Amino acid sequence: MFEAIILGIVQGITEFLPISSTAHLVLLPKLFGWEDELLSSLSFDVALHVGTLLSILVCLYGDIMDMLKKNRRLILIIVVATVPAGLAGVTMDDYISGVFRSPALIAGSLVLFGIVMYLAERFKQTRPMKSLSWGDAVFIGAAQAIALVPGVSRSGITISAGLARGVKRDEAAKFSFLLSIPVIAGAALLEGRHLFGSSQDTDMALVGAGFIASFLTGMVAIKLLIRYLKNFTLKAFVYYRFVLAGVIMGWLWLTV
Repeated sequence: MFEAIILGIVQGITEFLPISSTAHLVLLPKLFGWEDELLSSLSFDVALHVGTLLSILVCLYGDIMDMLKKNRRLILIIVVATVPAGLAGVTMDDYISGVFRSPALIAGSLVLFGIVMYLAERFKQTRPMKSLSWGDAVFIGAAQAIALVPGVSRSGITISAGLARGVKRDEAAKFSFLLSIPVIAGAALLEGRHLFGSSQDTDMALVGAGFIASFLTGMVAIKLLIRYLKNFTLKAFVYYRFVLAGVIMGWLWLTV
């Protein structure tokens, strides 16, 4: 139960902060020797995804309703921006779940795309989210597809892409979270379809604990990041990524 709650908290926080949720969820069990099969099972993974999805729907309910009623063009922008990640996810699923989960690759991605985040801050950010164009959608969508590589961070790369297109930090974060709705829902459905007909025993208490933890911490992470980016840059997260990459490489060196 302790492990399930911790992983749920980690998912909720790192799904939205630009520090890579996959990097943390892949490495945390390895670092602490957590080997419970349920915690690496599809049912638990789906529960964490659904928890974070619900946190977006609750936190950005006003923005979602405004989009549905007054700014339906933004819905089409999100659809266009989702296509690259959707195609990459379907065609590269085996690599994403296997080869790409190498700790060394994760460490390299943390550093490389930390630098990208740092450089993105050099662009002048004055545009609101509602000004996004079709070109912006393709650019940010292509960036989101890169985030399928663990260590990149979906929120980090899409916020950086938004900054590079001149979008205000907090507005870029909001768009990143709205853009994650179809991605997270798609991932949950893609994994969830394998559960039908499965004979796997599921401890619903552990699954429920992970779901609740990811939902609650996801809401906190969303609200805090949007508020933080109104006044501060991404640099603190860049430095965290560098430190995490160093920890990973140190751990690899010690375990060789």
